[in-house]
Amino acid sequence: MSVADRLPWPRRKESPAEEPAVSRRSVLAGGAGLALAAAGCGSPETLTVAADGSVTVRVLAFQAPSLGAFLPAVIKARRIDLAHGVRIAFSYSTPDKYNTEFASGHYEIGASAALLSEALRTERGIDVTYLFNIFDYFSAVVTSNPDVQHLTDLRGRKLAAATGTTNHAMFAWFAEQAGLDLDEVEMQNQTPAGLSTMAIMGRTDGTEIWEPAYSSLRKRKPDIRSLDIGMPAWRAAFGTATIPYLGLAAHAGWARRHPDVVATLYRIYADAAAWTLAAPAAAAKIIAAATPRGKAATLQGLIEDRERLGLHVAPAARMTGAIDAVFEAGRQTDYLADTPPSTIVYRGL
Repeated sequence: MSVADRLPWPRRKESPAEEPAVSRRSVLAGGAGLALAAAGCGSPETLTVAADGSVTVRVLAFQAPSLGAFLPAVIKARRIDLAHGVRIAFSYSTPDKYNTEFASGHYEIGASAALLSEALRTERGIDVTYLFNIFDYFSAVVTSNPDVQHLTDLRGRKLAAATGTTNHAMFAWFAEQAGLDLDEVEMQNQTPAGLSTMAIMGRTDGTEIWEPAYSSLRKRKPDIRSLDIGMPAWRAAFGTATIPYLGLAAHAGWARRHPDVVATLYRIYADAAAWTLAAPAAAAKIIAAATPRGKAATLQGLIEDRERLGLHVAPAARMTGAIDAVFEAGRQTDYLADTPPSTIVYRGL
């Protein structure tokens, strides 16, 4: 039986609300108004079945270079989606636009779903669910200042960071464990795209950065040093070294109506991840071709360094302990005000 045979005819979405794009409080405050505006506008269906029975699923992701755009390049080039009986129509946008369009329901599936961001959406009354994980957490603090040898040496100095991102929210927990109060650091807020420039020019004493920008930075400035941010502290605090970070999320109502499609999306991503890890040179060429100024050699090195890439496709339902740890870290740093509802973890895989 084909996927199309198992699917009900696509229905209109129930869409509402909005989510933070830059800072947790300032952007969320305008969410309700944006949601009402979006609800009044027609938007294409997430899932469509053509007359010939072919199935198309619309998915939104961050534009490259980003982790969210990593596997979609492989999926489309290798036609892995078609091999599973569906066509994924990926659209790409900036982080701000992604958050607006996914939160409003214009897109009901998001492939750049940071776990803490989805938890934050639930605090604003947006019913989303984390379907499966794709990448575990990685972050680094780099420096060219010889006087900065440890995180605590940044006290009273300048640190460039994208302070509105969930990567930075996670880093705040590690900084706290290492004994660094970020209130005692002169933070230089940057867009993620601007972090590499700050690190190369040495305008600050340190720069917080993550993949895939970290690998590109090390290629361009091989003498830059990485500080130990204390990753073992996570296992000591939570009893696991796994830190779910970014995956595929959907509006919960849509996921409940289409469990077969969710399962197919999982298989597509799992196959893409397995092929990428098994053929890093070929995968790197594909991803580089889809990435502005992408370098295949740099990307191949990233794929082969599994700790930095953190490629880990797994159903959210099999990672509940690790997911709870992420939420607890978010509460400890006041990024989250409440424990997300249990429905944030999709149980159908």
